Amino acid sequence: MTAAIPEGWSYGPWHEGPDPLAPPVDLRDALDEIGQDVMAGSSPRSALEELLRRGTRNTQGLDDLTRRLWQRRREIQRRHNLEGTLRDVQRLLDEALEAERRDLFPNPSDDARFREAQLDALPSGTAAAVRELAEYDWQSAEARRKYDEIRELLGKELLGSRFEGMKEALQNTTPEDVERVNEMLADLNALLAAHAQGRPDTDQLFEQFMAKHGEFFPESPRTVDELIDALARRAAAAQRMLNSMTPEQRAELAQLSQQAFGSPQLAQQLSQLDAQLQALRPGEDWSSGERMSGDDPLGLAEGARAMSDLAELDALAEQLSQAYPGARLEDIDLDALTRQLGDEATVDARRLSELERELRNQGLLERAPDGSLRLSPKALRQLGQTALSDVLRAARGQSGERDSASAGAAGELSGSTRPWQFGDTQAWDVPRTVRNAVLRTANVGGRVRLDVTDVEIAETEHRARAAVALLVDTSWSMVQENRWLPMKRTALALHQLISTRYRNDALQLITFGRYAGVVELPQLIGLEGTWEQGTNAHHALLLAGRHLRRHPDAQPVVLMVTDGEPTAHLEPDGTAEFSYPPEPATLRKTIFEVDRLAKLGASLTVFRLGDDPRLEAFVDLLARRSGGRVLAPDADRLGAAVVGDYLRTRRRH
Repeated sequence: MTAAIPEGWSYGPWHEGPDPLAPPVDLRDALDEIGQDVMAGSSPRSALEELLRRGTRNTQGLDDLTRRLWQRRREIQRRHNLEGTLRDVQRLLDEALEAERRDLFPNPSDDARFREAQLDALPSGTAAAVRELAEYDWQSAEARRKYDEIRELLGKELLGSRFEGMKEALQNTTPEDVERVNEMLADLNALLAAHAQGRPDTDQLFEQFMAKHGEFFPESPRTVDELIDALARRAAAAQRMLNSMTPEQRAELAQLSQQAFGSPQLAQQLSQLDAQLQALRPGEDWSSGERMSGDDPLGLAEGARAMSDLAELDALAEQLSQAYPGARLEDIDLDALTRQLGDEATVDARRLSELERELRNQGLLERAPDGSLRLSPKALRQLGQTALSDVLRAARGQSGERDSASAGAAGELSGSTRPWQFGDTQAWDVPRTVRNAVLRTANVGGRVRLDVTDVEIAETEHRARAAVALLVDTSWSMVQENRWLPMKRTALALHQLISTRYRNDALQLITFGRYAGVVELPQLIGLEGTWEQGTNAHHALLLAGRHLRRHPDAQPVVLMVTDGEPTAHLEPDGTAEFSYPPEPATLRKTIFEVDRLAKLGASLTVFRLGDDPRLEAFVDLLARRSGGRVLAPDADRLGAAVVGDYLRTRRRH
């Protein structure tokens, strides 16, 4: 009996697709960056676009990729010129003439002198000289070989400028090869003519054409339209290359093309092909040109490839810009990006696309009723966790307080325990639970195993409820003095603390500028700063009092964040009266609302931002009237101050 071979894993090379060993997309860091931008006043869509443009710690953004595209574009233009074919023809012509004269010089015959005279009488232009020598009877074998190289070079360059890879495929051209190419061009022009006429047998003609001439088309087109698309892109690139030359250079090439492979038939077929492609694909760029100012000469085939590269770079730059309607990162041509910038750029683009997709798929961004993007409740919770962690870390560094992991509804530990009952969700008293298990199994011996009867619950005392009103100044000075973002992060952290650890507390967020208003957290996070005169603390305190009266059984807590003295108050008809310096009526109404809060048992804590002496004097007065206090934190430590004061107030009561 043979033993069974255990199954195992087999590994092979990785060829394409997402890197299986790449680290997962870091959504938390991405969400934090988006949240920062949203709280600073950007829309969620703008914040997402900014993140994609900027990139993340481990991924280049769209701006960096675009910059690399433009660098490569400039490099192509500044390195190359389009004189390669003309220079090569001129060089071969000079070598042919030199070899012919060298062979004729020692020959004393009149025929040799006549031939020398023919060579001396050649036109000065390269194309005209090549045409004149088409019927010349070369005496030097080397000279004839050089002249044949000119014809072969022209044929290869012309075909290479229209067909991808054709120049390389025709390394050792024979007359039979030339005949096959001419036959292919004739059949291709006939196929395109049939397609333009809308003949019903076009698909059949295409299949027959590819079966006969498929070797000339490495792109392996599946339909006649795919074939036309590939040919039109290449032909348009060749035309743009010609547009980039001087009129003299274009005229030279037009004349030289008649000598390709020693027959004008090739040039005529290509001219007919270009005309048909331009009619079938007029949307291609047939008219522009590029300035090529470098020292490295390119032939026709390489020049057309360079023009294709430039067009591909332009298309990629547009895709990376994401500036057109309905743009998506999935639109980026990753194959083209790999050709132009390499594999690393493609990995970055793919990761950015995954990041955008995962932010949507995991519910961190959602559509509002008006169709705009907004942060979802899930995203706000994650942002709140980060903001609260930062605030508590800052608070610990300032006052030595430690973070508590107990939920607000659980209460404070009383020190007593009781046996666990079905349905209990409170934390276990682990030492007593283990002690019970040890005592129960002491007489039995062996391992200590926990049983449900061993579990004891740590009892807690009920924690008092609090009604909390956070009043935040949203006047323009908060934006102007870079206090807008710290204010929002403070509200976010306090909201997260209360909603997760003091769930019985009732928090209300109140903003005040010219007017005051009650807002939900998503509204405050997305609030944009606007130019508006007025700091209506009177209206904000009025709303805070209404909130406290709705919760008469709760401990009242009022926290106010402001950087300016009151300059507006609410009139009986509901309009806001603004005046600077503040009118006595504004100060009187504001103090009156503070006194009303004091009668409810609420002490007001004012977080003063800035060093305005008038503001400092006024908030000190408010604190004395309410039995509260004034804190003057830096903007960066505002969150720690507010959360710390909230916790201190709760512990005190």
